Amino acid sequence: EADILRFGFGFHHFLALSVDTLQFLLFLYIQQLNKVSLRTSLIGEEWPSPRNRSQSPDLAEKSSCHNKNWNDYSHQAFVYDHLSDLLELLLDPEQLTASFHSTHSSLVSREAVVALSFLIEGTVSGARKIYPLHELALWQPLHAESGFSRLSKTFSFYKLEAWLRTCLTGNPFGTSACLKSGKKLAWAHQVEGTTKRAKIACNSHVAPRMHRMVVMSQVYKQTLAKSSDTLVGAHVKIHRCNESFIYLLSPLRSVTIEKCRNSTFVLGPVQTALHLHSCDNIKVIAACHRLSISSTAGCVFHILTPTRPLILSGNQTVTLAPFHTHYPMLEDHMARTGLATVPNYWDNPMIVCRESSDTSVFRLLPPCEFYVFIIPFEMEGDTTEIPGGLPYAYQKALRQREQKIQIWQKTVKEARLTKDQRKQFQVLVENKFYEWLINTGHRQQLDSLVPPAAGSKQAAG
Repeated sequence: EADILRFGFGFHHFLALSVDTLQFLLFLYIQQLNKVSLRTSLIGEEWPSPRNRSQSPDLAEKSSCHNKNWNDYSHQAFVYDHLSDLLELLLDPEQLTASFHSTHSSLVSREAVVALSFLIEGTVSGARKIYPLHELALWQPLHAESGFSRLSKTFSFYKLEAWLRTCLTGNPFGTSACLKSGKKLAWAHQVEGTTKRAKIACNSHVAPRMHRMVVMSQVYKQTLAKSSDTLVGAHVKIHRCNESFIYLLSPLRSVTIEKCRNSTFVLGPVQTALHLHSCDNIKVIAACHRLSISSTAGCVFHILTPTRPLILSGNQTVTLAPFHTHYPMLEDHMARTGLATVPNYWDNPMIVCRESSDTSVFRLLPPCEFYVFIIPFEMEGDTTEIPGGLPYAYQKALRQREQKIQIWQKTVKEARLTKDQRKQFQVLVENKFYEWLINTGHRQQLDSLVPPAAGSKQAAG
């Protein structure tokens, strides 16, 4: 039977303090997709560039996605063009010539093909179920094509490479495919007077459970709030969203936020990684297994995480703060994603590739600047407080602020104002509050909570 292979890059979190050597070699190799240094790749430039011409014209023609990090066709072209190098990298030394190249008789070990499953997986005859590469290659009906010998327990380098080249295809569940042929979601309304149109798509109707994806691009000047089965367990990709407030209140598999500006993201628990790249003035509120950030400026992270946040290269004025909100289903969603309240390393980041001796790339939010965040939507559920509570210094700051409010209320009450004086006083307070809303930008946030007109409501789903 014919089989269809696809490939996808992924990052695996290893609980033990060790990694598979062959997989690590592949990981290092794919950092050179643009022939850049590993240091540069950490900034987020680890994907192939459209200017790198593929040896495969049909793949190059499909490479029309403007965001190269999302361009599955370029990824496929890179693996196709460098397949020989990838396989030679996995060969045992005795299978190489003096110049470190393979020969027509070189043999590939089973361990090498298992390692290659880090990059390649596939299906049989277009079936829905996905298998790692080594399971397909070791399947008895495919031995002749994959070059596996039951006697030597190895693969023929020549046959294995030919089989992979014949069967390798694009990722049918990747970002490019989701944008091109995924189900369009009318979650966002279009803002009048803007040329950019919000694009939101998903592949949950065709993708296996572990490959479900939601792609969200160019949401502009609005509040978008969803708790949906479409989001549950999905990989969420958010791109170029500006001046918006986005609430995704479902258990998520992973989240990537790229090139967004002046926005707030409130996320349900993220089972694996939450990564931000090239964002300005963003606030992110989330419980996640891993946070990593690169090339950001002026971003604030209210995080609950059992691992140290990774601050990669290119960041300026990162602010870290404790997780400070809740919604009724939060603890249930945390349980579904395997996240607990301890340990919590939100305040102990790891700075990777420090660019200078300057240690001010991040700061911890001063307690005097801390306020809790209220999610303004009604939902069913049992969570009524912030999971794990707040660190003592922040809880103390809240109590002191509450005491000041009580003293203020007492002072107003004891002033014994007349009815007219109370009205005048109320107008003065409301005017000051209105000025504060405008000066801080919170006016837009409140206005965007007003439901849109009936004809432009966000669709369910």
